[in-house]
Amino acid sequence: MEHEREIASRAVKGDREAFGRLYELVYKDLYRFALYMLKNCQDAQDMVSEAVTDAYAGIQALRNPEVFRAWIFKILANKCRRKLKEYAGRTEELPGDLPVFPRDTSEDMDVRNAFLRLTEEERLILSLSLFGGYSSREIAETLNLNDNTVRSKQSRALKKMQNELEGRKGGI
Repeated sequence: MEHEREIASRAVKGDREAFGRLYELVYKDLYRFALYMLKNCQDAQDMVSEAVTDAYAGIQALRNPEVFRAWIFKILANKCRRKLKEYAGRTEELPGDLPVFPRDTSEDMDVRNAFLRLTEEERLILSLSLFGGYSSREIAETLNLNDNTVRSKQSRALKKMQNELEGRKGGI
């Protein structure tokens, strides 16, 4: 079986079949990531489709075929973020019998703000781990990093969030 890097090299050179093979290799991971981000099967399929279409259109600009997986995941992450913004702007009437669970929304917002203060790479690593259920080895393969590097970045990102949250509580 060919290595993903070799297939990506052929795809960058315009080989359509190679791009199709790459799609087969990453589709399940892309879909799983989008589904965890969006919590909606149809939207997840749509975002994966859009990401793959954009990747196909721009594959020849990819300078380093070794980073194909990280590159296409970044495209997908951006698509999912835009879709989530759409969700935020959408209004729908809720059913009257919807159960109400008391929540401290200020705490939810604090966590969200702390997450948004992370770098894009840190958010991607935490999202893949916490929401996607990926192991550090799987994330490392996806982002073309060493597993120890992923664990280190994940730990630092969580520590940053913890410090941010502790700082907010201390300032209240």
